Amino acid sequence: MFVLEALRMALSALKAHKMRSFLTMIGIIAGVASIIAVMTGISIVQTSIEKEISVLGTQTFQVQKQAAAGAMSEEEFRKIQARRPTTTEHADAIRKKVKSVDLVGPELWGYTHVASFRDRKTNPDLMICGGTPEYTTNNTHYVQLGRNLSHEDVSVGRRVVLLGHGVAQELFPWSDPLQKTIKIDGRKFQVIGVLEDKSSAIGGRFNQYLIIPITHFKKIYGTRRPNGEERSVNITVRAKTPELLQKAIDETRTVMRMERGLKPHEEDDFTIFTNDSNIRTFNQTTAGIKAGSFAIGIVALIVAGIGIMNIMLVSVTERTKEIGIRKALGARRRNIMLQFLMEAIILCNIGGIIGVAVGFGLGNIISLVTDFSAHVPMEWTIVGLAFCTAVGLTFGFWPAMRAAKLNPIDALHYE
Repeated sequence: MFVLEALRMALSALKAHKMRSFLTMIGIIAGVASIIAVMTGISIVQTSIEKEISVLGTQTFQVQKQAAAGAMSEEEFRKIQARRPTTTEHADAIRKKVKSVDLVGPELWGYTHVASFRDRKTNPDLMICGGTPEYTTNNTHYVQLGRNLSHEDVSVGRRVVLLGHGVAQELFPWSDPLQKTIKIDGRKFQVIGVLEDKSSAIGGRFNQYLIIPITHFKKIYGTRRPNGEERSVNITVRAKTPELLQKAIDETRTVMRMERGLKPHEEDDFTIFTNDSNIRTFNQTTAGIKAGSFAIGIVALIVAGIGIMNIMLVSVTERTKEIGIRKALGARRRNIMLQFLMEAIILCNIGGIIGVAVGFGLGNIISLVTDFSAHVPMEWTIVGLAFCTAVGLTFGFWPAMRAAKLNPIDALHYE
């Protein structure tokens, strides 16, 4: 019962000093808003990036020469660059020897290409994928109009092309692109399909590329890049079921090591990616940013807490006579202490609620100026208010203890 009474008195005291309570809350609002805004912003970016990183299906992984994107030393970079390329022969070996997979798709990529149709031409920065029919399924980027590449297209090296959604809109803004003949770097290709729209919020060019049969890609562009570096094939592999994913990865690693002649003590000279490993690498890269942002917010809350403690000490001094009267009428130390603790906690949480709302608003500004989707991470509401309660308890304890220890006779005579 005395808890409810303490709560009522705490609310009355805050109401009686509205301006001081508001000014005290400003620090809490700023501290909580800074944490929530930063974490909301990071959450929005992270959710969008993780979604785009997850281009592989739930049972698909990729084998390639390069390592995962992320921080690495110059020595590690040189070591990876010195690796032998992965090849279509490796893809054939995986297809034949790994029984737990059903789709294996080799990919070769080229950059800075141009496509044209009559008087319309793209910028010379298109990407071209030399692929196989497995590409669309393994990369979850499906054909919206027309048909996919066929195995016959690949085996005979037909001059056919799938257009990215953006390329199709650029070259054929008012007409059907199917069966039309376009030029890629001056060479004629027949359009057989258009990929579905796959917009990117982080600059990914999912709509700005072309897919041609990998056999014809090799015929036109060769097995070496313009700088003389040998091209390395990216191999996407799909396990027969999600449950077989790890088994498929293990078997593929074994086959790759055998094909590349690696001895038992030698480490892999290739990398296997999954959605989870890509996301894990991204999270490791951003962990420092999150920790730094969180630390800044905590510092802001601590500064606000010190301000609250000072204000509460002033309040104790101003209400010394009131405390003496309450003690003379039978109030115990715990009643006095609880009242002042409740004031600090309520003050912090009112400020915290306002700070959470402000933080969510500020954090979502990023979605207004970018293509990121708005997001409200509700778990941070709980975190924010929990910190407010902790700040109230921590920085309200000393003023509450000081009020509880006042001698009633001295308090009654205080002027």
